[in-house]
Amino acid sequence: MKTTRKLLLTLLLALLAGNTDAATRPPNFIVIFCDDLGYGDLGTFGHPTIRTPNLDRMASEGQKWTSFYVGASVCTPSRAALLTGRLPVRNGMMSAKRRVLFPDSSSGLPHAEITIPELLKEAGYATGMVGKWHLGHLPDYLPTNHGFDSYWGIPYSNDMDAQQGFPGYQKKGKEDPNYFAPIEQYQVPIIEGKNVIERPADQHTLTGRYTDRAVEYIRANRRKPFFLYIAHNLPHIPLYAGKDHLGKSRRGIYGDVIEEIDAGVGKILSTLKELNLDRRTLVVFTSDNGPWLPFETHGGSAGLLREGKGTTFEGGMRVPAIFWWPGQVAPGTQMEMGATMDLLPTFCALADVKPPSDRKLDGYNLAPVLTGKATESPRKSMSFWRESQLYAVRAGPWKAHFITEGCYGIGPKKEVHETPELYHLETDPSEKYNVAALHPGVVEELKTLAEGLRSAIEPAEDQLVKRIGD
Repeated sequence: MKTTRKLLLTLLLALLAGNTDAATRPPNFIVIFCDDLGYGDLGTFGHPTIRTPNLDRMASEGQKWTSFYVGASVCTPSRAALLTGRLPVRNGMMSAKRRVLFPDSSSGLPHAEITIPELLKEAGYATGMVGKWHLGHLPDYLPTNHGFDSYWGIPYSNDMDAQQGFPGYQKKGKEDPNYFAPIEQYQVPIIEGKNVIERPADQHTLTGRYTDRAVEYIRANRRKPFFLYIAHNLPHIPLYAGKDHLGKSRRGIYGDVIEEIDAGVGKILSTLKELNLDRRTLVVFTSDNGPWLPFETHGGSAGLLREGKGTTFEGGMRVPAIFWWPGQVAPGTQMEMGATMDLLPTFCALADVKPPSDRKLDGYNLAPVLTGKATESPRKSMSFWRESQLYAVRAGPWKAHFITEGCYGIGPKKEVHETPELYHLETDPSEKYNVAALHPGVVEELKTLAEGLRSAIEPAEDQLVKRIGD
């Protein structure tokens, strides 16, 4: 009798959730990807004046990863790495001439690349994207041609399509931590599917509308497994916040922006719980790279990490990361190494989908670590590329810099090191103390690792340099 009641209760909950195959259906995946969010910008990662109660709760109920990396320290190549599980130098999405795609770019993510949504569709997943794409704005390269069933968002960074005759944002931002530009200054479009539906985008309302679209998507697809990619275009400048959040943070408009994103995360998690989908949905929250430091108070913080966006120091490529899946992800702080390239093989493993075998993947399956079945990450090293060069490598706690360079001309200048700089990231996460002279053997080991990585990369056609009209 007790068994029968338990079975009936299980079926009832499944029906309420809108699916009768709850016991066999693969998990849902939601990736929430911020733009230029620094390692130190969340309450749970130590920020003293930005309130992020929903992300803090997400971290306490799930896993907070403290050594999580991206594939590049700027927008376009980082997003390519996340969706393909491959370093962007392998497919031409990292360039020595143009670091990201622009409105005059004629290319985008090559169609030969295989993305997370394309793989999950093989297992019957619905796939949707909301937010900033930045992997090709022309119709042939938009999300619906890379595995997504639906798309609503902006095609590139929110500071593009800038118009003449307006005050310089960087100067005004330095004068006022609460400054926001006129909407008309940036003629960025909103695209639905492949059609422009609004131009310029009302950027004051974009974050809220992304959240609303995400909630709508979850409700509409609750009866089937789904993959939802939510790519916020903030806190990349220009900064805008909705009326319910503007002027509310002690951190100024930058804090307003983060607190609005946090509120959106809360709505998404609440929707999952309301629909009884929380225990069958893995939610990942992270950022595309570190903070854009030249914008001072309009840029974020890398916390104790060195430098920020655009660099291969830790502040440029180590980002906050939270994994949440009640009943499945073992709660706690995870100090093992992980990266956005690991999401593709992890999702494939959890969805019982075979990852591509005809190309080199740079990701690893983190599922055993997430679920508590393993204590050590399969990722033992990380390579740090800038443009088309290998600047640094990490193996275990050791990181060697062969080339160092600051962000977008603010210093330090590019320097090729005859003897690589060496840092122990567990005792010196801020990369302050070069200990190469004390550990020549470690330096040689990392030089050998770097030589192997360079030789394993086949030259790819530069996709970022192509322009309309060329």
